[in-house]
Amino acid sequence: MGGLDCGVAVALLGALVLGAARGAGAEAAAPGGAGRLGFLDDAALRAPGLALRSGIRAISPWARWRRHVASPKPDPRPDRGEARPQLRSGMCVPSRACDSDHGKRSRFRGIEAPRSPLTSVGGDLQHSPDSQSLALPLGGDTEITVPQGSGITILIKPGTPALAPRPCYLLAAKRHVSVLFMKPGERTSFTFTCRDPEKHFVLEIQKNIDCTSGQCPLGEVPLQPPAAALPALNKTFVWDVRTRKSTGLELRFSGPRLRQIGPGDHCPDGITHTISGLVDATVVRIGTFCGNNGTVSRIKLQEGVKVALHLPWFQPRNVSGFSIVNRTAIKRLCIIESVFEGEGSATLMSANYPAGFPEDELMTWQFVVPAHLRASVSFLDFSLSNCERKEERVEYYIPGSATNPEVFRLDDPQPGNMAGNFNLSLQGCDQDAQSPGALRLRFRVLVQHPQDESNKTYVVDLSQERTLTLTIEPRPKLSRRFVAGCFVCLESRTCSPNITLAPGSKYKISFLCDDLTRLWAVAEKTLSCTDYHYCQRKSFPLQVPDNVLRLPVQLRDFSWKLLVPKDRLSLVLTPAQKLQQHTHERPCNTSFSYLVAGAGAGQDLYFGSFCAGGSIEQVLLRQNSSVTLRTFAPDFQTEVPGQGLTVSFLPYFKEEGIFTVTPDTKSKVYLRTPNWDRGLPALSSVSWNISVPSGQDACLTFSKERTGVVCQSGRAFMIIQEQRTRAEEIFSLEDDTLPKPSFHPHSFWVNISNCSPASGKQLDLLFWVTLTPRTLDLTIVIAAVVGGGVSLLFALGLIICCMKKNRKKVSKGPAVGVYNGNINTQMPLQPKKFQKGRKDNDSHVYAVIDDTMVYAHLLQGSSGSFLQPEVDTYRPFQGAMGDRPPSPPPTCSRAPTTKLAADEPPPHASPEPESEPYTFSHPSQVAGSHESTHVPVLDTQEPGQPAE
Repeated sequence: MGGLDCGVAVALLGALVLGAARGAGAEAAAPGGAGRLGFLDDAALRAPGLALRSGIRAISPWARWRRHVASPKPDPRPDRGEARPQLRSGMCVPSRACDSDHGKRSRFRGIEAPRSPLTSVGGDLQHSPDSQSLALPLGGDTEITVPQGSGITILIKPGTPALAPRPCYLLAAKRHVSVLFMKPGERTSFTFTCRDPEKHFVLEIQKNIDCTSGQCPLGEVPLQPPAAALPALNKTFVWDVRTRKSTGLELRFSGPRLRQIGPGDHCPDGITHTISGLVDATVVRIGTFCGNNGTVSRIKLQEGVKVALHLPWFQPRNVSGFSIVNRTAIKRLCIIESVFEGEGSATLMSANYPAGFPEDELMTWQFVVPAHLRASVSFLDFSLSNCERKEERVEYYIPGSATNPEVFRLDDPQPGNMAGNFNLSLQGCDQDAQSPGALRLRFRVLVQHPQDESNKTYVVDLSQERTLTLTIEPRPKLSRRFVAGCFVCLESRTCSPNITLAPGSKYKISFLCDDLTRLWAVAEKTLSCTDYHYCQRKSFPLQVPDNVLRLPVQLRDFSWKLLVPKDRLSLVLTPAQKLQQHTHERPCNTSFSYLVAGAGAGQDLYFGSFCAGGSIEQVLLRQNSSVTLRTFAPDFQTEVPGQGLTVSFLPYFKEEGIFTVTPDTKSKVYLRTPNWDRGLPALSSVSWNISVPSGQDACLTFSKERTGVVCQSGRAFMIIQEQRTRAEEIFSLEDDTLPKPSFHPHSFWVNISNCSPASGKQLDLLFWVTLTPRTLDLTIVIAAVVGGGVSLLFALGLIICCMKKNRKKVSKGPAVGVYNGNINTQMPLQPKKFQKGRKDNDSHVYAVIDDTMVYAHLLQGSSGSFLQPEVDTYRPFQGAMGDRPPSPPPTCSRAPTTKLAADEPPPHASPEPESEPYTFSHPSQVAGSHESTHVPVLDTQEPGQPAE
């Protein structure tokens, strides 16, 4: 403490002894320059703009401190060690030993006067009539000037009375006041009558910012006046920002993130932020936050915001620690952003907690969680209000989810183990006016590392692949119930809900997921054939790589895209086991199946889904196609090794697809046209090559009587053709009824060709084939045996007669292989070819005799001419081996439907035997030929009747 005139001290002591504690005594001490006793904080000494000089006021832009200190008179005598005068308690000599309490503050013990209650309203002092005297001030004068137009008001008011054991008064203008209010443009000087005013009074500095009429002064919010330039009281800085109702404001906290505290809780350093919003001019408290060890980084509000920063008297803080940014309307009460950088937890509360949440309002919390950590939500305390309309609920929003928002009641179990960022919103309702109740919520978010065994590293080696890509992604949700997400991490650094691995590299991946069944893998590989000659000699197995099968997530789809040169090659799919086509009548119940579809540009052709255990031996595809292995159960890996597909190539054909089917004798084979749900594509043709085992009859049955197709152009046909007899039936699918169940003893073709159907009238057919053992009628068998025996006896008798007759004319001839002139070498019914005899030369001697020269008469036609085949006449799909489907009629044909019998040749076509793919002509007998002089041994067979 600065020096004090000892005479003044003695006078004060005398006044105390004499009992002169009246106002005259107090006033007698006041006039002298040394009559004002005070102190100056060390913090004030260090305040910017303050200068301390003896007897001169220290001035700063915001605070003017008055301190008048009596300079001690110099002792003319040298210090010879004489004893100093002894003073009574409460007195002091001008020495540093009186300077203060704990080395921080310089205080003087003053003389207490009777209480003089005063009040102050708006800065006007009112003296109580009962006041007879004033307490002597113990602190130096503090003078504060509030700048004009700053929008700042300063209020000094009593704090919590329970904290102070002794009374303390605020002295301004020589009067005791309980409240001191300072407006912009005012200069006020005051002091306190106690040594510890921080236990009695608090200081509030409020700045009003009006953004409704002009540009809002946004950005970093300064702390004005600086806390160090103010009296050492507990301070509260308040910023009240008003803006238009459609404008949003965002508070950004630049220092440590905030931690919300509940009622009755305290912050370790005593610094708190109390944030409030506005709902139709009603102040709503968002929450109270501590300035350290928190997660709240931003708070967005609408219509207005009020921020109160509370600083204890001993805190030398000189910055606000936040900024204000303009934002668009958020259309809700507020949005609180909570950021987690690692493991931790945060406890958050609804607005006005523990009081009721505003009626029909929406409040949102945005949580930012590192990808490698998991978050869980638990409700610690909640209550519901009485709703008239709507329902109180919480909503979870997860970026990337297809079912946002996920809606929960407050009494539902809340989600846990969530990976990644998410939002949580609290929605109020329209409350009952008579008994509204109170909606409140206090909850905790816990963020930690996953606690299961899924956090392992897996190697996916695609370095040898050129066209294989692998994608791991969340499977679609089957319900709107909340399901915690899962993350896939690449090299344990980059995590995301889905990841795609490109070919040509080797990857290490890990999974952050408590339930890996919520993820699946999808892969695609392209097989392209560009060399026509090379591909015809090669086949490629369609197999899933082992490192893909070893992943802990289910392989959903593995697709092979098969590409061939246009109009040059077609595809053949050959399964290791025969396939079954999936239908509603006989669905596939296996753990995986193959989906076959066209892959050409603009091609909309889906052949169907096929699984193992059927009757389809081969599938021929005309052009580019895709084959997808789709799994339905995790144990499919045990079945895949025994089942596979091989793709090979063959010359191009024009049909969309050809299925080779060998029915099972124990069950039906269900078959249906491609694009079952949408109808067979326009002007497309599909065939089924149905093989019938020997001793069996195949029954062909259609599921409906008519197709219902309506053609806009062209005709829709179905052809059923026997492969052995070449007999075929042609049906118009637009006009005719489908055939009744029919039996086929031999292999046959079913060909379906579509027209250009009218809109909504598509072509789709379902049919099935069953096999039954072949049975013969006993009467027919006996008649056939008897007839065969009679024919055999007649043939034997005729042969014997002819042999006896010829024996008489034939002399002993040379050995076999030597020409015998007595035998007729001329074809029956043909002119003689040899006019001259050759008995005298060797030209008639042969080393080898061709059978066709000996038995040429058997090739003779009805007119006696030899049967000569035509050259360069080829009928497509008419092979005798049954490897080609029947050729459908032209789509533009409007000829009536005709059914052909087995013994009638097709119209406009030459008859042909079954054993040759070519037709034969029947030239007439050559003019001028000689008549035959011999009768043939066997009658010639009429053309067009195939031999059994």
